[in-house]
Amino acid sequence: PGSPYQPVIEALGNYPQKKFYNVSKLGGAKYDTLPYSIRVLFESSIRNCDGFLVKETDAMNILDWKTKQNNVEVPFCPARVVLQDFTGIPAMVDFAAMREAVRNAGGDPVKVNPACPTDLTVDHSLQIDFSKCAIQNAPNPGGGDSQKPMAKLSPLKAQPRKLPCRGQTGCKGPCSAGDSSRNSGQFSAQIENTPLLCPFHLQPVPEPETVLKNQELEFGRNRERLQFFKWSSKVFKNISVIPPETGMAHQVNLEYLSRVVFDVKDFLYPDSVVGTDSHTTMVNGLGILGWGVGGIETEAVMLGMPVTLTLPEVAGCELTGTASPLATSIDIVLSITKQLRQADVAGKFVEFFGSGVSQLSVADRTTIANMCPEYGAILSFFPVDNVTLKHLKHTGFDEAKLEVMEAYLKAVKLFRSDESSSREPEYSQVVQISLSSIIPYVSGPKRSQDRVAVNNMKSDFQACLNEKSGVKGFQIAVEKQNDVVPVQYEGNEYKLSHGCVVIAAVISCTNNCNPAVMLAAGLLAKKAVEAGLVVKPYIRTSLSPGSGMVTHYLSSSGVLPYLSKLGFEVVGYGCSTCVGNTAPLPEAIRNAIKQGEIIACGVLSGTKNFEGRLCDCVRANYLASPPLVVAYAIAGTVRIDFETEPLGTGFNGKSIYLRDIWPTRRELHTVEEECVISSMFKELKEKMEKGNKRWNSLETPESTLFPWDLKSTYIRCPSFFDRLAKEPVPPQPIEKAHVLLYLGDSVTTDHISPAGSIARSSAAAKYLTNKGLTPREFNSYGARRGNDAVMTRGTFANIKLLNKFIGKPAPKTIHFPSGQTLDVFEAAELYQKEGIPVIILAGKKYGLGSSRDWAAKGPFLLGVKAVLAESYEKVHKSQLIGIGIAPLQFLPGENPSTLGLTGREQFSILFPPELSPRMTLDVKTSTGKVFSVIALFENDMEITLYKYGGSLNFVARRFL
Repeated sequence: PGSPYQPVIEALGNYPQKKFYNVSKLGGAKYDTLPYSIRVLFESSIRNCDGFLVKETDAMNILDWKTKQNNVEVPFCPARVVLQDFTGIPAMVDFAAMREAVRNAGGDPVKVNPACPTDLTVDHSLQIDFSKCAIQNAPNPGGGDSQKPMAKLSPLKAQPRKLPCRGQTGCKGPCSAGDSSRNSGQFSAQIENTPLLCPFHLQPVPEPETVLKNQELEFGRNRERLQFFKWSSKVFKNISVIPPETGMAHQVNLEYLSRVVFDVKDFLYPDSVVGTDSHTTMVNGLGILGWGVGGIETEAVMLGMPVTLTLPEVAGCELTGTASPLATSIDIVLSITKQLRQADVAGKFVEFFGSGVSQLSVADRTTIANMCPEYGAILSFFPVDNVTLKHLKHTGFDEAKLEVMEAYLKAVKLFRSDESSSREPEYSQVVQISLSSIIPYVSGPKRSQDRVAVNNMKSDFQACLNEKSGVKGFQIAVEKQNDVVPVQYEGNEYKLSHGCVVIAAVISCTNNCNPAVMLAAGLLAKKAVEAGLVVKPYIRTSLSPGSGMVTHYLSSSGVLPYLSKLGFEVVGYGCSTCVGNTAPLPEAIRNAIKQGEIIACGVLSGTKNFEGRLCDCVRANYLASPPLVVAYAIAGTVRIDFETEPLGTGFNGKSIYLRDIWPTRRELHTVEEECVISSMFKELKEKMEKGNKRWNSLETPESTLFPWDLKSTYIRCPSFFDRLAKEPVPPQPIEKAHVLLYLGDSVTTDHISPAGSIARSSAAAKYLTNKGLTPREFNSYGARRGNDAVMTRGTFANIKLLNKFIGKPAPKTIHFPSGQTLDVFEAAELYQKEGIPVIILAGKKYGLGSSRDWAAKGPFLLGVKAVLAESYEKVHKSQLIGIGIAPLQFLPGENPSTLGLTGREQFSILFPPELSPRMTLDVKTSTGKVFSVIALFENDMEITLYKYGGSLNFVARRFL
């Protein structure tokens, strides 16, 4: 309501009850050439146009993107906000404080709620906390209820190869090791917070008491925070909380929250999001425009304010061709990432188009989108297409909702089609990537940076045998390169030669964290077993899933028994083979390698492959994708050309080639979507609805206002609203202000904002000590972001802060009335008691670095009224205005030195009753000097926010 563009509201085709802004009609031919991501910005500006926060000129600037890109700033009102718990605490504390202030000023506190849906993921820090306490070889796998393999994954007929129960390294017994119920995939795919599985036999075992105690301890340590979050979710509208211990990977939680298209009272509009969560950008893989911002920007959006961005350039990334059958998702993702890094897309939107896009699964897309910090882009956008809709169906979207979604996206031309007749948008630049050029590589044999194309592996290893000893060579005499050493093992004779594989480890580690790659290894193992292939028993094979997410993929798809049959048993969930924690090779094999001076090989999907790292007698080590690890284990050697030589002999003496058992991308995507994704989201939905025992039993107050605990050192009512009044007070003059800090160039938000551990000698430590806490209980500034008393004391407490008054790095300053050198907080506190305002003098680029909410809130609570700097980082300048601090800039060519300022003067600044953008103001000093500065208010909105004392007070007055 209120938008001047209401005449373009229409009913949606076959769904006349659904209404939407048909922005495609409004934009005409210009709209049709816009990148899809810019179309989302345009729709938001049309829907939210109110003449104040979003103006008609803003909407028209976005429509004129082709000529206005990189030249104008535009407001964007995202549909929702995502917060993780550390950044969620201060935002929700501010809303709780606003309710209190509105009640005290005579308003109705119940009306105080976030202006847009806000999702708070509490799992973030708690999962990190818990992992510190995890017992390395006692896994806590993710997964669903007892799963049977899908029909397409036929049960395994033969018994899997058994490993002995090695209680000292992980098996807690009793585990029914000999029970064949693990056969056919009929084992329980356990979820977190259910009994652990024996890592060797996948049978339930009693959960170690220490794990339970540690989890209780961590839940207790965070109880106060959790109670506040739970209270917030109960009393505020538009707040939803994902409680801790949902048992799924964090990214899945973010995907679970995605709407793709909002349907609010039968009004449709695109989903979009900003968030403080580091994984926010992954949602662009689902066709949802979103990126990461700081806590103060997300709080502004929650208050109903837009985020402001320079209308970005959009690099179109055209994917063509067909990827090599052996190329895994990781190969494709890393290759695209590398080429985008080389294409210089920093600070731009990236948008994917072309015939190759449909070959990427949604998991591939979200991984590429999640990695955009790697290549510097703001976001990487994949418009919704048929692949997206199919994926959403498997995540639990019902058919009726998907039909409306598809009809709406097509009506506003936000649906990408593979049809050749569909017109592609125009882009700032086009980066062309041929998927055909992406070929699988391994790395080795001594250094991870030495990449070898798989189709060149045999010839490259031969070259390594010939080369002199060094970073790649082994210098083996030509006459010895075909030596064969016979060895007896378990009653059979085997022959070892140069290039023989003796260690094969499938590890879900760092660059192989995409579970689809582990699933590919499982499907390859399944096909190999069904074809009659085996792995020689002397090869040390192992499987280390690494996380509950990977275990879920392997368990619910039914491939674990096949991996087990080939010897890839689950051996643990910590760092294993890649840090050298592999079991020793059989003595007979070791002796044969040493006596014959054989260049034996290890193949693993980890991150480290230094010579001798896996075993002192294994001199060649290769890093490979999980399915290639399984393939080389079956082949038993790296001296093989997969194209022309068989892996081995299967049933009936038939030669089996790698191409015969390698899973196609279509097979992989089908099993992933239909078998894994659907069960994962079904289970997550159930867990979200049920909650968990600890969360459900957590007691919270029922009151509209939060009952602040005056003894609390974690959550405290801040003083941002102490002067809240119905009518704004005109900007008051700053009279006889002292300089709190005299800073140089490039002062970052890290210098300003509290971060890291709390130093024992700091003002924050003194405060906590007076509250009865010991240094062990101080915790970090991050954990105490809901306590303004701690955070204010931590502002400018960075030991690397260089204050010109002090002359050396130290979080100190001079209190001029007394001449004392004090902590910055102590000096500010004295100034406030004396009723003396303070300002900050700074050089160029004040406020550089990542956005931090307390980099503005902290100085405000220290009593800082204005900052005088040569120049500002744009985002931080806006944050200063948003909290009520005036950003003033010296005239070009002027600075404190050229003006002869020492910083020891007192400064007076008069604000006229009517401010205007970039107005020049006079500054008078106690020494009689007068100079001019520019008030860096860029528009009427920023002036209004400053007049009201910042965005918090501006919004609070709406409820009076």
